Amino acid sequence: MIAAIPASGPNTLSSLSCAVADLLESLQAWRLWSLLGWLEIRQRYSRSKLGPLWLTISMGVMVGTLGLVYGTLFGQKLGNYLPLIATGLVIWTLFSTTVSEGGRAYISSANYIRQVRTPRLLYILQVGWRNGVIFAHNFVIVVVVLAIFGVKSWAAFPLFIPGLVLLMLNALWIAAFVGLLAARFRDLPQIVEALLQVSFYVTPILFSGQMLSGKHHWIVEFNPLAYLIDVVREPLLGLSPSTTTWGVSAGMAAAGWLLALAVTGRYHKRIPYWV
Repeated sequence: MIAAIPASGPNTLSSLSCAVADLLESLQAWRLWSLLGWLEIRQRYSRSKLGPLWLTISMGVMVGTLGLVYGTLFGQKLGNYLPLIATGLVIWTLFSTTVSEGGRAYISSANYIRQVRTPRLLYILQVGWRNGVIFAHNFVIVVVVLAIFGVKSWAAFPLFIPGLVLLMLNALWIAAFVGLLAARFRDLPQIVEALLQVSFYVTPILFSGQMLSGKHHWIVEFNPLAYLIDVVREPLLGLSPSTTTWGVSAGMAAAGWLLALAVTGRYHKRIPYWV
């Protein structure tokens, strides 16, 4: 599909410089994308008494239900399994919604892009901010679960913050890359959502690597999403992520942003025509 995009355009260095300038301009316009993201949340729940707290309630019900059902099926102790599934589901929801909504970021903001001169990556940051606010609501569930069942070690807990930063950096570059291609190929958002749904079942969210036998451990070892989940979840559970987990997560973020910026810079001027 990528080959179908016209090949004309500036060289790679010019593309990167163009995209970096767009990213810096987008970051400087933080008041705009934070306001747009907040307005979308308010409009979505404008006539609701509880507003975004409905997301927290539904997430809490899902965590409790899946924790009881799968914990029983897997023969796990509720005190160990419920924190695992609560953190996993909340983290996965942040990642998957950022990626899936990022795939529609340029399409849904077509009126702004066509009529107002704004940096392109601003709309990707808007998606990240909006889902970050929703994540903050859902994180209440993690706090409650950890308060009830406790944390193995508080020493590793602060590592949750850099882990969350790495997760969002990866989610945003994927959203920027997919969002650009989706502006050109309108079937792509549906494909991405289907892939995310499949990824949910093969990524250690409802289970952990320790629950797999040796011959099935490749499901975790060769799944890059497993490292992104663990780099945030393990500190919350009182564990220190391995060097491999940090390295894979950081390497994906660095390589991914280079790819996303190169593609964005190359087709920066064509986005208004595609949307």
